[in-house]
Amino acid sequence: MTLVAILIANESRPAITDAVLAETRAVMRTEHQPRILHGEVAAELLVPGAEADAPALTRRLRAALASEPIDVAVLGAGPHRRKRLFLADMDSTMIEQECIDELADTIGLKDHVAEITERAMRGEIAFGPALRERVALLRDVPVDKIDALIAERITLTPGGRTLVQTMKAHGTHTCLISGGFTLFTGPVSARIGFDEAHATTLGIRDGHLTGEVVEPIVDKETKRATLIALRSRFGLDPAETLAVGDGANDLAMIGEAGLGVAFRAKPKVAAAAQVRIDHGDLTALLYLQGYASAEFVG
Repeated sequence: MTLVAILIANESRPAITDAVLAETRAVMRTEHQPRILHGEVAAELLVPGAEADAPALTRRLRAALASEPIDVAVLGAGPHRRKRLFLADMDSTMIEQECIDELADTIGLKDHVAEITERAMRGEIAFGPALRERVALLRDVPVDKIDALIAERITLTPGGRTLVQTMKAHGTHTCLISGGFTLFTGPVSARIGFDEAHATTLGIRDGHLTGEVVEPIVDKETKRATLIALRSRFGLDPAETLAVGDGANDLAMIGEAGLGVAFRAKPKVAAAAQVRIDHGDLTALLYLQGYASAEFVG
């Protein structure tokens, strides 16, 4: 089987020079010429090897280019490289914030809540109890604060809308799935253009948060089960699926996907994922699938 080595830099810091490409060819022991996906931002080249060799080759290439601000991956170049189902986490993945931390900031509790969030995302404490503990602190927060918070503080991660719009234009079904809250995923999903969204529901009474969640919460097993259910609904091969996230709550979903990506992720997640993106923006997921920037939509 033929493999493909992909190099990805950030648009703001192009780094894939002729020298880098020459070094990549030498490290990968390939005679193939690189295919430029976007200037000095993204490129790929075919390399010999079986799919089982891909993890070791990725490690070898990452070590060789460790001093460069470049993400690397070696993947199969087979017929399912371009995915037909895409699931994405929201907080710190499709958006640049953790919504619950920003909501806590409106009542002066951001530092306390953010510390719990960080520990949960690192996998140091169980997600469910940590979520319920944080939500309890939000009791009596007016719901109408959330619309203003979304407008003023929530920003989309660069490349996210282009990622979703491009994949949709090529027939992919897209799903935003979050352990966060429907009050946020609804507007965020609409802005980006996801086909559907799933999240945890917050209890509301008389226009204020009750400090409770409406069970069940969306946890790591919910995310994995949603991927499996959508894969079954569309009759897809597991290899035709893509998932991205940054925290421990995403590990099961990332592991289930044909291509699982850790995006600027916690160490435990980055170590476990098939691919880690530390430098590029979310268009990196398009380059991983072989899209050139000329094919981007949105």
